[in-house]
Amino acid sequence: MQISSLLKADQIKLKLESTKRTAAINEVAQLVQANPAVVKWEGFYEELLARERVESTCLGNEIAFPHARTDHLKGMVLAIGRSPEGVFFENCNQIVRLIFVIGTPKRMVTDYLSVVGGLARILKEPTVRASLINATTTEEFIQRISEAEAGRV
Repeated sequence: MQISSLLKADQIKLKLESTKRTAAINEVAQLVQANPAVVKWEGFYEELLARERVESTCLGNEIAFPHARTDHLKGMVLAIGRSPEGVFFENCNQIVRLIFVIGTPKRMVTDYLSVVGGLARILKEPTVRASLINATTTEEFIQRISEAEAGRV
């Protein structure tokens, strides 16, 4: 599964208002509430937070991947939030500027691993992270991820 196939402008927020971890995750997760792949948003969100309580989803480099594999979805969803000021993730003692909320049905393990692995691979590049932090529109943000995914960065 291609990361770019999951990117939707209305599921990307370039200026998060929340400065606390749980509130910021909620703000990003709400972006997929109207996605047709979401069967029960509240259940998805509860499982997202439960996973976050078990182990921090911080990856370093100011990135976090809150995620849930759940039966409350009938397809994979991806929402992205960017915080220019940063959100403090106290459970890993790090500031996060890019939050990628990933949801997938339990049966889609291979697609889930493909998307998470692909995101981790492209986001380890400092130039890609900088281009996402500096994107001025959601369209530019999507373009930067698509270019990185295609190896054009």
